[in-house]
Amino acid sequence: MHWIDYLIVIISILLAIGMGMYFAHRQKDTNTYFAGGGRIPAWAVGMSIFATLISSVTFLAYPGAAYADNWILLVQGLMVPIVLLALIGVIVPLFRKVIRLSTYEYFERRFGLFARLYSSLAFTLGHFSKSGTVFFLVSMALATFLNIDIYTIVIVLGITIIILTLLGGMEAIVWMDVVQGALLIGGGLVCAALLLFLPEGGPAEVMRIAAENDKIGFGPYDWDLTQLTFLVMVLNGIFYALQKYGTDQTIVQRYLAARSDHEAKKAAFIGVLMSVPIWALFMFIGTCLFAYYHATGAPPLPDGIKADEVFPYFIGNELPVGIRGLIIAALAAAAISSLDADLNCISAIAVQDYYARFKPGSTDKQQLRFGKRMVVVAGLGAIGVACLYISWGGEGVLGALFSLYAIFSAGIVGIFMLGLFSRRANKQGLYIGIAAAVLFTAYAVLTSTKVDINGDGTKDILLDLGEWNFSHHKYMLGVYSHLIVLVVGYAASFLFNTPLADKELTIYGYFSKDKK
Repeated sequence: MHWIDYLIVIISILLAIGMGMYFAHRQKDTNTYFAGGGRIPAWAVGMSIFATLISSVTFLAYPGAAYADNWILLVQGLMVPIVLLALIGVIVPLFRKVIRLSTYEYFERRFGLFARLYSSLAFTLGHFSKSGTVFFLVSMALATFLNIDIYTIVIVLGITIIILTLLGGMEAIVWMDVVQGALLIGGGLVCAALLLFLPEGGPAEVMRIAAENDKIGFGPYDWDLTQLTFLVMVLNGIFYALQKYGTDQTIVQRYLAARSDHEAKKAAFIGVLMSVPIWALFMFIGTCLFAYYHATGAPPLPDGIKADEVFPYFIGNELPVGIRGLIIAALAAAAISSLDADLNCISAIAVQDYYARFKPGSTDKQQLRFGKRMVVVAGLGAIGVACLYISWGGEGVLGALFSLYAIFSAGIVGIFMLGLFSRRANKQGLYIGIAAAVLFTAYAVLTSTKVDINGDGTKDILLDLGEWNFSHHKYMLGVYSHLIVLVVGYAASFLFNTPLADKELTIYGYFSKDKK
């Protein structure tokens, strides 16, 4: 690393802190702190959604996945626009009308307090697992580039994110995301351009090597749910899109930050239409990396290097001074733009779903004070989770991330779909559906997870039932849990004689308005 590269990285981190300080004087109430006062333009909100979705996982793990295999993991992202086109017109006005701040307030209005607490806890656990993965990936790379202890990187980056989120609230997060999103796009394009022309023979040679090694594809296309196939990723992607855009606080909170329903819908489309090409770009970078290091006369890679480490190695050894600093700054920005949103949203849930819910007489000033404290607590917790990831190692990080999401998603999409599409569904039926999903998840995890119980290096299944073990691919676990809640919850609702739900809380309210 040249001193110019260090300077660029330091400036990018100071910019994040400065952005928080700039917007600090506006954070007088919870509406401004958590939703930007509902005055942020659609293009900025859309850019913020994009920057939140594109984290260090995209920057590092997607190239690593494409380097090791093909583009099959991109299938999940390709499902997002399809689902969004079908439902965003209903979801955005529903949330902007029904909830004050927390996504899970809708769950309570539709199914009672337990549904709200259950879903908000599942979100919190899922995002703590995600923050640990993001912290691990970016710290691993930055520690290599900067020759600084990885724990020091985690602490410095964590404190920066806490300061930005604590002082500036949602406004600082959104506008910093705009800067960070631009850095990310620029960094990706520069790397892709260099990788296309570095090998002798240029783009034609890159594509030849990629084609010969089957690096650009979405297969296998077998009708098999036990392996990582196109079908598995399609199903996983549909539920990922429903969960992210219909039940995820980090996205729903952005809807509330926009000026109107129309602006919020526009922001959602901007975020997705930017995200899909950039996901593809970083997959393409992984393909180009494979071609570069397998071309004639290519520089050798270190022995034992993992796929996740190839892109950081390329950045550190092949990029010129200045460009290297910009790419590393973009990498840090990707982590900041994802994690600052997580802290703000976890704090918003703590305020709205717990503090204000169980202390209804609290003032807005008290809620704001509590929310800021929770930003610090959540930030320190995320730093702690990242340190655990480091101590345990990060092999198969991208697969671990998807697995944790599947486990901690806990059937939330099933709850949301049951509430949105059925007036007949009631809380009693839902609770039976949730119980069934929890039992199934416990069975699937225990009978498919291998751990080193005895500490001798031998991994054994936690609960070995032989041929009755859960044998489908781990990405299907989340799909099944959602479907179980949806099907069992709907069927069980017929066992209880309850009034139909208010139309305004379902999709039928939307269509009734259209008819009027």
